[in-house]
Amino acid sequence: MKKRARARGIRQRWMVNSLAVVLFVVLLGVSAFSLAMSSFYYSTMSSDLEARATMATRSFRNFTETEYNNRAASYVAEFEDKGKLEIQFLNPFGRIQYSSYGLTAGSTPGTADIAGAIENKVLTPWTGNDPNTGEHIMCVASPIIYDGTVVGAVRLVTSLRLVDRQIALVVLLAFGVGILIIAIVYFSNLYFVRSIVEPVAGITDIAQRIAGGSYGIQMEKKSDDEIGDLIDAINDMSMKINQAEKLKSEFISSVSHELRTPLTAINGWAETMAGGELREAEDMKKGLSIIVSEARRLTNMVEELLDFTRIEDGRFTLSIEPVDIKAELEDAVYTYREFFRREGITLTHTDCEEEFPPIEADPQRLRQVFCNILDNAAKHGGSGERIESAIRREDGEAVITIRDYGPGIPEDELPHVKYKFYKGSSKARGSGIGLAVCEEIITRHGGTLTLSNAEGGGCRVTIRLPLED
Repeated sequence: MKKRARARGIRQRWMVNSLAVVLFVVLLGVSAFSLAMSSFYYSTMSSDLEARATMATRSFRNFTETEYNNRAASYVAEFEDKGKLEIQFLNPFGRIQYSSYGLTAGSTPGTADIAGAIENKVLTPWTGNDPNTGEHIMCVASPIIYDGTVVGAVRLVTSLRLVDRQIALVVLLAFGVGILIIAIVYFSNLYFVRSIVEPVAGITDIAQRIAGGSYGIQMEKKSDDEIGDLIDAINDMSMKINQAEKLKSEFISSVSHELRTPLTAINGWAETMAGGELREAEDMKKGLSIIVSEARRLTNMVEELLDFTRIEDGRFTLSIEPVDIKAELEDAVYTYREFFRREGITLTHTDCEEEFPPIEADPQRLRQVFCNILDNAAKHGGSGERIESAIRREDGEAVITIRDYGPGIPEDELPHVKYKFYKGSSKARGSGIGLAVCEEIITRHGGTLTLSNAEGGGCRVTIRLPLED
C-alpha cells in the first residue's frame, strides 16, 4: 500500500510539474501565434486599403470641387470591387456624397479616419465597429487636396467578418495543435514515469526488505540503462551484505570458541594450582607456562579485535617516526626464536649486508605485523619445523619475506586469506582478522603485503616498504 501511495505521489508530482510547464508554454505560444496572425491579417488588409486609397486620391489631386464631384460620381459607378469593398467620397465636412453601396448622401459615419483626413490632411486607417450597423470593419480615409485646401476625401471600407472568422479558425487550429502537444507530452510522460517510478518503487521495496534482514535477495534486471545499473548495484550490495553477515556469524562463533578455550585453560589450571593439587615443582611450572601461553594468545586476540574495530571506525592511527626496519625485524625474530625452539620449530634469519636508510613509520605497528606473520607461520606451517625470514633491498624498497615449510595454502583459498573473518579450511586457532589488520598497517605505510605458495612447499609472505634515499 505504501509502495503504491509513494509511486502515485511521485507520478502525480511529475505529471503536474511537467504538464504545468508545457501548458504554460503552449498557452503562451498559442497566444503569441494568435496575436501574430491577427496582426498579419490586419496589417496586410490595412496596407492594401491604404495603397488603393492613395491610388484613388492621386487621380483627383488637381480637381476643383466641381470637377471632383463629377468625377466621383462616375468613379463610384465604374468601381469593380463592390462585392469586397465599399468606396465612399466625402465632402470637406466629412459627409458622404457618393457611395458604392448606395448609402444615403449627406450622412456621416463620424469615425476617426474621417477626422484625420479632413482635419489633419493625412491618410488615416481605422478599425472598429460601424456606428450604424455595429459590424466590425476596417476603413481608410485619404484627403483630396486642391491648392492646399481639402475639397473632399476618398474612403474605403471593408467588413472584417470573414477575416475574423479566418483568424478564429487559425486560433482554433493553434489550440488544437496545442492540445495535441499536451496529449503527446502527457502520454510520453506517463510512459516515462512508469518506466522510472515503478522500477524505483521495486528497488525501494527490495532495499526495505534488505534493511529488514532479508540479505541476499535479488531483483530482476529488465533494462540496460541507469535503472539497470542501480539494480545491479543493489543486487551486488545484497550479496555482499549476505556474505558479510555469514562471515560475521562465523567470526562470532569462532571468536567465542577461541576466547573460551584459553579462558577455560587458564581457569582450570588456576583452580588446580589454587586448590593445592599440584605437589611437584615441575607440574607447577608446566601449569604456569600454560597459563602464560594462553594469556598471551588471549591478549593477541583481543588486540587484533581492538585494531579491527579502530580500522572499521576510522580511529586507527599511526605514530610516525624514523625507523630502522632491519632492527625491528631482527627484534621480532629474536623474540620468537626461543619460543619456536621450545615448539620444535627452527627460525632462521638472513640479513642484508647493505645498510638501509631510516623509513618514516610506526615501529610498534611494524613489529606487530612481523610478530603476527611469524605467529601465523608457526600455527599454519609449523609442521614443517622450519621458518625462514629475510630482508633485502630491491628497486628502492625494503623487501621482507617470511616463509614456512608447512602444507601451504589451497589455491582456491589463496585470494581470500587476507579478507577479514576468513579462515578457510585451516584447523589452526585464530580470529580470522590478523592478516587483514596486517595488510591495513602495511598499506598505510605505502607498502604491499602478498601471500603465495613457495616452490618446494610452504607459504611465503612478502612485504614491500618504500625506502627514502
